[in-house]
Amino acid sequence: MNPNQPNTLPPAYFDDVYRANEDPWGFETSTYEREKYATTLAALPHSQYARAFEIGCSLGVLTEQLAARCGHLLAVDVAEAPLLRARQRCAHLPQVEFRLLRVPEEFPAPSMFDLIVVSEVGYYWSSADLTRATDQIVAGLASGGQLLLVHWTPPVHDYPLTGDEVHAFFLQKSSNNGPLHHLHGQRHEQYRLDLLEKI
Repeated sequence: MNPNQPNTLPPAYFDDVYRANEDPWGFETSTYEREKYATTLAALPHSQYARAFEIGCSLGVLTEQLAARCGHLLAVDVAEAPLLRARQRCAHLPQVEFRLLRVPEEFPAPSMFDLIVVSEVGYYWSSADLTRATDQIVAGLASGGQLLLVHWTPPVHDYPLTGDEVHAFFLQKSSNNGPLHHLHGQRHEQYRLDLLEKI
């Protein structure tokens, strides 16, 4: 946990970031992001997921690629500006639904998802909100449903958590008869990926 920033980053933080730069993390242009998306999709063992949920979809770059594997994909973000771009990007994909929604303050219910994707978002939560979000995500997964985690691992001075801390917390749910089973994980130079399954 970051003692200098222990609180969840609010929607206003992201509004300011997107006001300053339409693509602040280079999702549309970065070779790093393009390769990470390919690795992310390759980690999914099923060709199709009936109901999927992407938390923190941003500009919808991953959403668009993920949609081909989903019967219905709910993609959410806390900021309206990137959602507008995401809706435009995925307008040709009728199986994709976008919502302005803040997890864990809000969580789609009642829903049982076959896949939940938490990519580059968990480190924005405080420890308390990570706990709440984890409980909601586990409860929202159908039996045999899968949780895909992908996060940048180096510390960022204004993020409450690191990617490693986020993954370690979720992985605790896969030990000691927890509700999740760890299928596999990969560590890359600057990010890590873990796939878990609801028992």
